[in-house]
Amino acid sequence: MDVPHRPRIGLFVTCLVDLFRPSIGWAAVKLLEDAGCHVAVPAQTCCGQPAYNSGDRRLAKDLARPVIEAFASYDYIVVPSGSCAGMLAKHYPALFADDEFAARAEAFAAKIYELSDFLVTVLKVGAVDAEFPRRVTYHDACSGLRELGIADQPRKLLGTVRGLDLVEMEDHERCCGFGGTFAVKYGEISAAIVEEKAAAAEASGAPVLLAGDLGCLMNIAGRLARKGSAIEVRHFAEVLAGMADVPAIGAPGKR
Repeated sequence: MDVPHRPRIGLFVTCLVDLFRPSIGWAAVKLLEDAGCHVAVPAQTCCGQPAYNSGDRRLAKDLARPVIEAFASYDYIVVPSGSCAGMLAKHYPALFADDEFAARAEAFAAKIYELSDFLVTVLKVGAVDAEFPRRVTYHDACSGLRELGIADQPRKLLGTVRGLDLVEMEDHERCCGFGGTFAVKYGEISAAIVEEKAAAAEASGAPVLLAGDLGCLMNIAGRLARKGSAIEVRHFAEVLAGMADVPAIGAPGKR
């Protein structure tokens, strides 16, 4: 697909960003507009991932249809979450495979991009105008990494942030234990996994942890807070957009 002169982007904000961390959405808008895009946020609801993962295909399809319709007119659909982007791009076509909605689901899925991937792969953004003079470590969220191949893209952009020093934690590709409904169904297992992730973050020596999925970030931030850790937890978009002046995830203060 050729990139239009000023591509029209439909931003899929995600439920968690809308309800718990809207600064991520604003950061995504800034990054996309700075890259020359026209950004709109159409009326939207949940992508249906919790229902889909719980086996309720009927509810998942009921939620998916209005999402597909709301974003039909945009050149691209960009998502600041590998998990939701994976649901939209990989599972919507399967969800409607034997349905009259199949062609629309396929066309919709073909336009889905995770935020950092869209900036690097489609728009060819080589650098951002931001400063963050801190040492950071990075957690690779499972869905973005394993379903969409999101790994180098955010790191390339973070490497252009003035003053930022990225140090990799041990097992940075290992799950944090969130997994959406997994954390609810298997609380003890989830707690054990996130304890290992929190320990790896602390061992890195970095005072800031970044990732691209708010569910993972909230899970890790919660464990670090319970341990009394001073590590700040943030979405990479806030750093790339120069909007990391808001309190860290899980920290006291306004969201």
